[in-house]
Parts: sequence; C-alpha cells; structure tokens
Amino acid sequence: MVMSSPPSRSGAPPRAVIWHDLECGAYRADLPLWLALAGEAAPTGGPGRVLDIGAGTGRVTLALAQAGHPVSALDIDPVLLDALRQRSGGLPVEATIADARTFELEFREHDLGLVPMQTIQLLRGPAERRRMFVHAHRHLRPGAVLACAIVTEVEPFDSRHGGLGPSPERVRVAGELYLSRAVRLELTDTMIVIERERRVDPPARSTLASQPAELDVIELERLSAEQLREEAEAAGFRGAPTVTIEETAEHSGSEVVMLRA
Repeated sequence: MVMSSPPSRSGAPPRAVIWHDLECGAYRADLPLWLALAGEAAPTGGPGRVLDIGAGTGRVTLALAQAGHPVSALDIDPVLLDALRQRSGGLPVEATIADARTFELEFREHDLGLVPMQTIQLLRGPAERRRMFVHAHRHLRPGAVLACAIVTEVEPFDSRHGGLGPSPERVRVAGELYLSRAVRLELTDTMIVIERERRVDPPARSTLASQPAELDVIELERLSAEQLREEAEAAGFRGAPTVTIEETAEHSGSEVVMLRA
C-alpha cells in the first residue's frame, strides 16, 4: 500500500518526483558498470544505443546520454518520465511511457538493455518476467547484452518503535523539508518488504504544522541469479557471467545478471 500525498508547493516539482529523486537519485555505485557496458556495446566502436527499462526521472539515462550514448528510456509513470524529458534538454534521449511487460518501440536494434535498481523484482512471478524478457529480446540486436540488477543479500531490521535504523534522507525544496526514513525491512519466503516513513515539514518560520508521516511500502520479489537466468533463457537469451556491484554505506550490494540476445 502506498499512501497518496498532496501536490507539492507552487514552483516545486511534483512530490512523486521529489520522493523518487530523494530515495533513488543519489545512488551512484552502479553507474560505472552501465557506462562501461555502453562503451563496449556498439559493434562499430561508436556510442552504443541503450534501452533503459524503468528509467524513472533519469538517474541512469542522463548519465549515459551525457556520455554520448543515445538512450530509449521507458517508465510506466508519466510524472517521473515528464521530469526526465525536462531534464534531458538536447541530450540524445527518447522517453516513452510504457509497461516493461508489453512495450513496443519502433527502434528494435539496441546495443544494450539495462534493468537497474531491482526494477525486475517489482514484477510478479515468472510469467510477468518472461513477458518482459520476450519484449526486451525483440528490442535488442543479436548478441546485445541485457543486464538486470537484483538484490539478494539484505539484513532485516525494524526501527518503528525506537530501534536503530538507517539515517533519514532529506532535501529542502521550495522551502519545505522532505524527510524519508526506512523503518522496516522484512524478509518473507517470497518477498523483501521495505517500509519507509515520509514526512514534509513546512518552511522555517512558517505557522503551518508538519504534515503527518505517510507510509510507503515496496515489495521486491526474492530472486536468485540462477533463477532469473533460467527464466531469461526460456525467452531466448543466453546466460553470461554475473557481475557484482559492491554495497556502500547507504545501499545494499547488487548482483547483475548478464544475458545475451
């Protein structure tokens, strides 16, 4: 369940964009890998054309485009994708509102496909992931790589009642202070459940009261690299060695399942 929040103040981005940037935008540990893969992807040695599935506000897309790589950026959320379009300026970015399970693009010869930030774990079950793999395969040239980041090793915690947990992330936008704090991470047999408290405080010296904290819940399906590779191979991909992105002080490490079309 995700509790809705009111619109942001006039002149500020939509709150969905602010929360996405705050909670995801600062992550940089994976960018060297995506840039290296894009640099190696084009068969002619020029800039490789990249398919970014789950692009959000453009954390990965913009880094690739700034390095000269044309990017087809997909996301199901029009608000986030509109922010990406505004930020891309004259960069080689084509942003499309699309579902990862059903997308159809005119261009189908991408040199590299990326599914960063555990996006693939938001899909439910092998059938949904197979649909994504089938559509991704259609949009990659023969021999191109699809790289899917998954999280497998996480430590449960619960700080809802005073226990220690991660420090809150915060940013001030148009005078308002946005705070996001992960308060619980639970492992079930099939899911990684992450709960965050979000709060918006009014500008300094304002007579307005702070708004009540809202709860944002994300459920990631638990997957192994072997399981994901087997599902992708059933859709026409060939497995390649998995790459590890090391953990940081703020973020868990990831395994990147490498697949070849």
